[in-house]
Amino acid sequence: MKKLTILMIGVLSMSNIMAQDISDALLYSQDEIQGTARFRALSGAFGALGGDMSAVSINPAGSAVFSQSHASISLSSLSINNDVSFFNGRSSSSDLNIDLHQAGAAFVFKNTNNSSNWGKFVIGIAYDKTANYDNQWSASGRNTNSIDGYFLDYANGRRLDEISAFPGENLSDAYAEIGSAYGFGNQQAFLGYESFILEPGSDTDDNTVYTSNIAPGTFNQRYDYISQGYNGKFTFNAATQYKDKLYLGINLNTHFINYERSTFLNESNSNENSLVTNVGFENNLLTIGSGFSFQLGAILKLTNALRAGFTYNSPTWFTITEETSQNISTELNEDDGSSSIFINPQIINIFPNYRLQSPGKITGSLAYIFGDKGLISFDYSRRDHTNTKFRPTADAFFASQNNIMNDVFTVANTYRVGGEYKIKQVSIRGGYRLEESPYKDNSFFGDLTGYSVGLGYNFGNTKLDLTYDHAQRTTNNPLYSVGLTDVALLDTNNSNFTLSLAFSL
Repeated sequence: MKKLTILMIGVLSMSNIMAQDISDALLYSQDEIQGTARFRALSGAFGALGGDMSAVSINPAGSAVFSQSHASISLSSLSINNDVSFFNGRSSSSDLNIDLHQAGAAFVFKNTNNSSNWGKFVIGIAYDKTANYDNQWSASGRNTNSIDGYFLDYANGRRLDEISAFPGENLSDAYAEIGSAYGFGNQQAFLGYESFILEPGSDTDDNTVYTSNIAPGTFNQRYDYISQGYNGKFTFNAATQYKDKLYLGINLNTHFINYERSTFLNESNSNENSLVTNVGFENNLLTIGSGFSFQLGAILKLTNALRAGFTYNSPTWFTITEETSQNISTELNEDDGSSSIFINPQIINIFPNYRLQSPGKITGSLAYIFGDKGLISFDYSRRDHTNTKFRPTADAFFASQNNIMNDVFTVANTYRVGGEYKIKQVSIRGGYRLEESPYKDNSFFGDLTGYSVGLGYNFGNTKLDLTYDHAQRTTNNPLYSVGLTDVALLDTNNSNFTLSLAFSL
């Protein structure tokens, strides 16, 4: 019963226990369709082509290109390699994941009325993974900034009696009560005070000024990051063909997020007059979300060989729930010897639901078909990331985050080009893509570049495709959003092998 009471307290703590920031908004807004092997082999340049289940996820009119009912399923192996730089430290990590990331089917209904201009009607259903959150890396180096800055930023200006336990009170109970009454910021100051990192200016209830028991100097720091989960969507598609010239379609998308992240910082120092010589600080986050979006698309045959496509992606409207837990340990170097403190509240902070609106997108496409010999295709997309919004916007914290996103985000363009050449039953494919940074300062979050190559074999009613694609991006990752905001520089390389089986129904 006590545990249930603590969880209810977490639910009721509304005002300022906010874990969200702009990096989370960007993370949850990712919509990278992983797709079929053929789709990936052309680097996703499928907006004017259709005839592929992942192409339908880009342009809903693409399903009307199918001449008969069609289904596909795809399996991928994703390798993530991170080269990490943090001050004088260098490290690398790798992770390998294998999963079923795409499945779908389109059902073609031909119009038997030969006098009608509407040739066929298609309905489809599809599942696509749009983001893979499995990742891990470590950053180690010697810093002149300490984790004490994190706790000082939260503590200064807050009353001592609002960040400390009552005499004789259990620390877990105090952590829960402080979170319920005052919010997340006071909980962080509580951890800093009760672990002896913080020293109040005066030992009175109304004290609001704090200093650090960690002396200035140099600090050996190691920051471990591990995450897992995914972002995906289920799509209901409807499309039609008019006069063998125009294809029109709509997608209704249901989105879902499942994301877990754990970070752990270990900091040690041998600075003169430092009471606290070692700090271990762990934070855990669980995010569950659902959302809705729609897409409108068209493909026009300008000539028998030249096609143009256009797609409008609405914003995605998410409802998100988050849970956090944390603990801290310190080692003290006192006159009468050393001692250790470990504060593990074993409390889950359950945040109130909030809403996130990810930005919409428009895509223009051109494709040229060389008869039965092959094709070349180009896609251009534009997405204004300043339209990312936390809601309710009346909330002061969300309003501040929205203002920050409006200042630091920008319009990001994406360019994709792909080609295919056929030799009898064999198809040879390749592609290239460039995705601009959503940040105005792209040195903070770099552009993504990638290439792809693939092969396909047509057995008649069944097709088997294999693709390799590679993408690279450099990002700066702040350890924390306040106080210790020093960044770990990550050079991330993603390599994928994708195998797809497609067949006519």
